Amino acid sequence: MSFDRVWTDAHVATMVARDGDPLGIIEDGAIAAKDGRIAWVGRRRDLPDGAAITTRCDGAWILPGLIDCHTHLVFAGDRAREFELRLEGASYEAIAKAGGGILSTVRATRAATEEELVASALPRLDELLAQGVTTVEIKSGYGLDLGTEAQMLRAARRMAAQRPVSVLTSLLAAHAVPPEYPGRRADFARHVAKDILPAIAAEGLADAVDAFTDSVIGFDAEETSWVFDAAKAAGLPVKLHADQLRDDGGAALSARYGALSADHIEYANAEGIAAMAKAGTVGVLLPGAYYFIRETHPPDIAAMRAAGLRMALATDCNPGSCPSPNLLLMLNLGCTLFRLTVAEALAGVTTHAAAALGLSDRGALAPGLRCDLALFAISRPAELCYWLGRNPCIGRVVVGQ
Repeated sequence: MSFDRVWTDAHVATMVARDGDPLGIIEDGAIAAKDGRIAWVGRRRDLPDGAAITTRCDGAWILPGLIDCHTHLVFAGDRAREFELRLEGASYEAIAKAGGGILSTVRATRAATEEELVASALPRLDELLAQGVTTVEIKSGYGLDLGTEAQMLRAARRMAAQRPVSVLTSLLAAHAVPPEYPGRRADFARHVAKDILPAIAAEGLADAVDAFTDSVIGFDAEETSWVFDAAKAAGLPVKLHADQLRDDGGAALSARYGALSADHIEYANAEGIAAMAKAGTVGVLLPGAYYFIRETHPPDIAAMRAAGLRMALATDCNPGSCPSPNLLLMLNLGCTLFRLTVAEALAGVTTHAAAALGLSDRGALAPGLRCDLALFAISRPAELCYWLGRNPCIGRVVVGQ
């Protein structure tokens, strides 16, 4: 056989379950790549000849390249003052109603140039890459007008051109009601559906469409459906910020539209969770936001397990409710706060994260898939969920390079 590159002297967590092992571990394994794809994976002693370049990993662990499937990396400014206000007793909702929250970031982002947005977001992206992330989703949503939403998505695309990483973009224009539409939430939802979304789709700037369904500070189910209908008409898949602060039926709504994912879902009820599982919608858990805004209602993990729902984990990196570009930290928070198992958490940043983005070519280590790898100096995979704030990543491979 002919290979471009081979990695040997490694332990491999393929994330392909076998013989009762959900991590698909291969001790003393090897991986071979050809033309950017995995050509062979197995025990080192069974490795066929034919490698042009061989890398010895000195006993490191190899996992699929990690995937952060929910981020807001592109924004301007910060909301440290709001953090102080919450410490003094103000709620997330109260701050938002007073003109803070998302709208404060909107003001800063509208004032920034595209170059400034790229420059401020790249360090956040670099932190993720240093942890073994090879694919990241980036949302808009801090423009709330066509020009700024497009600028945010262009900035995200430019970041992918400047770093060895795969970036997928989501249009989140239905994130909040902008100041130009005071008391006219429905009118803005129609504007997103009829004007902003088609224009973004025509430019090819978005890979998916997202919305924030919340009856108090977001959009209700009917208004969200207008946006989702427009997305379907444009041939774009949908995602949903759902049931984060209350049960607004977001989980069930996401299932009705066959959404790629419903994210947050702390308050999703068992019926909505079961509908998501049946529809193939992934549940994206965001423990960093849960922790940072001091939420007290955890997602119903037991109902998710009972329904067979695929659960992903992501940073939700954003300036208001989770200012953390640390996916490894989310592994620990997912386990400690939500009681995920190690296998569930690791699937949440690999196989299930890929599914949350509609990607079938990555997230596991198997022949034919993209050769995206993350190498870690650890003694066992559980260490990735165990350590708080430690980064044992010693290398990344993106498309075999």
